[in-house]
Amino acid sequence: MDPETNKLIFIYVTVTRGTGSKILQEAKRSGLSGGTVFMGINIFKSPILNVLSLNYEKNEIIFIVAEKTAGIMFLEKVSKEFKFHKKNHGTAFVTDVDFVCGSSCLSCSGFDKNKGDERSMYQCVYIIVERGKGEDAASAAIEGGAKGATIVFARGSGIHEKSRLFNMDIEPEKEIVMVVVSSETTEKVVSNVRSEMEIDKPGNGIIFIQNLSRVYGVPE
Repeated sequence: MDPETNKLIFIYVTVTRGTGSKILQEAKRSGLSGGTVFMGINIFKSPILNVLSLNYEKNEIIFIVAEKTAGIMFLEKVSKEFKFHKKNHGTAFVTDVDFVCGSSCLSCSGFDKNKGDERSMYQCVYIIVERGKGEDAASAAIEGGAKGATIVFARGSGIHEKSRLFNMDIEPEKEIVMVVVSSETTEKVVSNVRSEMEIDKPGNGIIFIQNLSRVYGVPE
């Protein structure tokens, strides 16, 4: 049996507000078990008079875990249907979720960006910070070379409940900043965020990184 047949992947899709339910409906039609929709905002750089200016766009983020073959077929379909190749129509990426590193203080040397047979062209940097500090973290990532960032507001369904991301408990009053960058840019982005947000101080945040196997709609 092909070892890839039963392999699971994590699918991330970000689209404009009101489109998330359509993505989930397509996922179900494609035989996937469903997913979770989070509210968030996209932040991207817009240079004006040589001063860093940030634009904001409300969006929906869909997380789906799927069998690899079916998941890739689903993504190819929605990428074409929702025109992810056009600017601001949506983005998506895929990862195996088989390597996660994150703690109260992250050492970049603990992450092997060349893990595996092929070097990933893109990586996703996750920054988990206290509520209200997501925009600062996103700005630091953009100043470090990222094209933009997405802030996910991590809240459980009840006041005492927690959200979970890759088997990690995320307290209700947290924000998750997700940044997709080329592998050559990762170190500079992480370094700037660590410095600006003082991540190495206890309680200031968590950073972890994942290699991405496929990306859709990410600007060069």
